[in-house]
Amino acid sequence: MSQEIEIEFKNMLTKDEFSKLKAAFDIDDSDFILQENHYFDTPQFHLKEVGAALRIRQKQDTLYLTLKEPAQIGLLETHQQIDEKTAQIIIETGQLPEGKIIKQIENLGVNHHDIVYFGSLTTIRAEKIYREGLIVLDYSRYLNIEDYELEFEVKDEQIGKEHFTDLLKTYAIPVRTTKNKIRRFYEQKYKEMR
Repeated sequence: MSQEIEIEFKNMLTKDEFSKLKAAFDIDDSDFILQENHYFDTPQFHLKEVGAALRIRQKQDTLYLTLKEPAQIGLLETHQQIDEKTAQIIIETGQLPEGKIIKQIENLGVNHHDIVYFGSLTTIRAEKIYREGLIVLDYSRYLNIEDYELEFEVKDEQIGKEHFTDLLKTYAIPVRTTKNKIRRFYEQKYKEMR
């Protein structure tokens, strides 16, 4: 189990902008890695209401259960490595394994026994070091939606924001309000449930 603060900047991209950045940073198709995210919440979206998100991410042969919750700067991520059998139990029943994530969920005022599976989002991702951070290009598919996204992960919020703004200007990419993947997933899922 580990915890870390995540500071990142995001911007949705068009397919053409995505291709332009791939070329500019010398990223080819073989640089992309497939990852699958399985999302969970209560039927009433209690985690979403408190700004938190729960997922299982499978990246190559590794599975992590991750809770993201608001922090003073960025997001606090709590990770718990799990095996395939545990992941399957969580997907089928919503039953979480003992550990820090259950405690964090309860601290948010959410009953971990109410957790249910909502669905999955598949992303192909490429990463490149850029200035004092990490550029991430994502192409995601979920609930009949496809989207393209640029993320910039940093350690220092102020410096990162300056570099990210410069990057968008350099490649003539308009600033777009961008929600995180789980938020986009939940909003689409909510629309489909209505």
